[in-house]
Amino acid sequence: MRKSLLCVLILLLSFKVQAQELPFVKEPVFKAGEVLQYKLKYGFITAAEGTLKVQESDIKFDGKPAFKLLVDGETSGTFDIFYKIRDHYDSFIDKENLKPFFYQENIREGGYRRQDKARFNQDGKKVVATQGTFTTPTTQTFDLVSAYYFARSLDISKMKIGDFVKLNYFLGDEISQLEIQFVGREVVKTKLGKIKCLKFSPSIKPGRVFRKDSKLYLWITDDGNRVPVKAQVEIIVGSVTMEIKSAAGLKYPLAIVK
Repeated sequence: MRKSLLCVLILLLSFKVQAQELPFVKEPVFKAGEVLQYKLKYGFITAAEGTLKVQESDIKFDGKPAFKLLVDGETSGTFDIFYKIRDHYDSFIDKENLKPFFYQENIREGGYRRQDKARFNQDGKKVVATQGTFTTPTTQTFDLVSAYYFARSLDISKMKIGDFVKLNYFLGDEISQLEIQFVGREVVKTKLGKIKCLKFSPSIKPGRVFRKDSKLYLWITDDGNRVPVKAQVEIIVGSVTMEIKSAAGLKYPLAIVK
């Protein structure tokens, strides 16, 4: 299955699912109106940019209110001249338990085009998508975008260095998994200032993008927002770094070191 450049960016932000349901904090750590902007750098060159938004949804699913999550990604600079990317993703999630109701994507990368949709039946443990109907192992399965927002709201208060968190998501035509290990705490310098962060190391599969010995690290704010501010991974040739550009409409103050 093909994974887009923006898919890789979002995977840098996400966690994976075990057989049991994962605990999350009583309230979402985000709110409607939040807008996050990131840049994806290949070496020292900015290759792409991504924007993530949270909105109130006018649509109810199964009579339940929902958040609408929007993600847009596009190449920039020289990369945009030689290989233009314009990707858009939507995910509608339950306001109470943050599980997805519906997901759709519109992928435009060079001459490649793809439009997929997926309807989630959590209690029935299945996903009805463009490519068919898929059985899920749990009643807590996510799409690419909702996995990111749910992961931010996970209760990791009892995690110790070396502990793992797993989260389960559906993408395209398969159920995939990603495991993340808690590494420790660090202060990271960003465009928003120096921020206290929690550091994680997600597992990655070697192949077309990653080397067998590639290491991936992710830094999220050590505050109520749990916003990813940086991710770094080695690929077949060189390395890719994701950095936050701006953050608006946050629910809590950032853990900035003064």
